[in-house]
Amino acid sequence: MEYRRLGASGLTVPVLSFGAGTFGGKGDFFAAWGNTDATQARRLLDICLDAGVTMFDTADGYSKGESEAVLGAAIKGRRDKVLISTKATFRFSDAPNDVGSSRFHLLAAVDAALQRLGTDYIDLFQLHAFDAMTPAEEVMSTLDTLVRAGKIRYVGVSNFSGWHIMKSLNVAETYGYPRFVANQTYYSLIGRDYEWELMPLGLDQGLGAVVWSPLGWGRLTGKIRRGQPLPETSRLPQTADRGPPVADEHLFRVVDALDEVAKETGKSVPQIALNWLLQRPTVSTLIIGARNEEQLRQNLGAVGWNLTKDQVAKLDAASKVTPAYPYWHQHGTFGERNPPPV
Repeated sequence: MEYRRLGASGLTVPVLSFGAGTFGGKGDFFAAWGNTDATQARRLLDICLDAGVTMFDTADGYSKGESEAVLGAAIKGRRDKVLISTKATFRFSDAPNDVGSSRFHLLAAVDAALQRLGTDYIDLFQLHAFDAMTPAEEVMSTLDTLVRAGKIRYVGVSNFSGWHIMKSLNVAETYGYPRFVANQTYYSLIGRDYEWELMPLGLDQGLGAVVWSPLGWGRLTGKIRRGQPLPETSRLPQTADRGPPVADEHLFRVVDALDEVAKETGKSVPQIALNWLLQRPTVSTLIIGARNEEQLRQNLGAVGWNLTKDQVAKLDAASKVTPAYPYWHQHGTFGERNPPPV
């Protein structure tokens, strides 16, 4: 397993992390993802640790905390061998303050997560979304309090816009609070919006990309093809409206290119899609999920080799789209001074 620095921090993480979104299966949405229990989770963690995958990602919003609880049971007795990444910000209950990034909510959310996880510290804590109702000074000072208390060690964000991140980093710089080192972000061959603003920001400010849904919400598994019905085990019919959008023809164009590279390399479609991401700037780790051992072992085969430059170029061309304004204007009219990051 290859390890990389998490952004500009001194922490190293494996290039593949395991996502525990399939743990628990509580509620219709997460039941469509999976319902792995503690016994099954322990087996998946055994495979991960044997392969050098030592970082495990979850959130209090996954199955209303059940994902954290199952992960906590699975790591019992081996906390020193793993890195735990979790998140909070989304609404957890109907209580008025059980949502957002207020001091009230973050302090309570972290304590509850620690209890469910069965640990006294979280290696990487991320704000799951930007809270426009809470002042950045309140948010960053609360994270500082949690770091000083030893409850969290590194901080990051997820689903933030570029200006959200920079506003927060400015507050951290002004008051000496911990800086974000990670950006848990959506990025895939069929979702390259990350490259337009967030990737240049990551390069400039030292944020490592912790990539969620690197297989494009399950669309790059190799099972979804032009003119064919969705596989019976697909989660797309239940969750497509909650996931990143993609036009059918764009998806099929990318899958066609993946098929070509698969024939050249002898690797599977998902392995190629994951390996492409591992060659992109700022990427620290990809969060892979699996309902069973077979899926997990398949994803683990994405490391230990690299696509050629020609193969990368073929995938780049198939997945390229016109950036949103002002990025197409910047790159097209003053490109030598504002080159795209990739």
